[in-house]
Amino acid sequence: MAAVKVSTRGDYASRALLSLALNEGGGPTSVRDIAERTGLPQPYLEQILLALKGAGLVRSKRGVGGGYVLARAADQITLAQIVSAVDGPIQAGDFGAPHTNGACDHEGQCVLLAIWADVGEHMRAILGAHTLAGLAAMTRGEQPWPAEPSA
Repeated sequence: MAAVKVSTRGDYASRALLSLALNEGGGPTSVRDIAERTGLPQPYLEQILLALKGAGLVRSKRGVGGGYVLARAADQITLAQIVSAVDGPIQAGDFGAPHTNGACDHEGQCVLLAIWADVGEHMRAILGAHTLAGLAAMTRGEQPWPAEPSA
């Protein structure tokens, strides 16, 4: 079964903000330090952090001792917000919306469009249920990791 994927940008953005959440309280963190801690490429990370800043998820400080900090508390930032900030709306595909009047152009089109929309809603709900604070607690071993899906 093929997986529905979060983009590399979405993964990198989530990893960068999780790094900030894990190291909160120490002041701004440089892009170089985030790149070193996460193993992410610094030039790409700079672009991602600018997008996250534009979405209001991080703030930056210039100069000596500058860098990035979370713009809100870690328990107020969800994976859904992070992924949406760098990838746009979370959806299972770019298929359009089901027809509301039941008129379909092609056989089976409407039912599949409704299924894809439902899958996108489930993805948004799952990603929206995970905050940076919860992920940080899991990383530190303070909370259990999400359960493995059964095969």
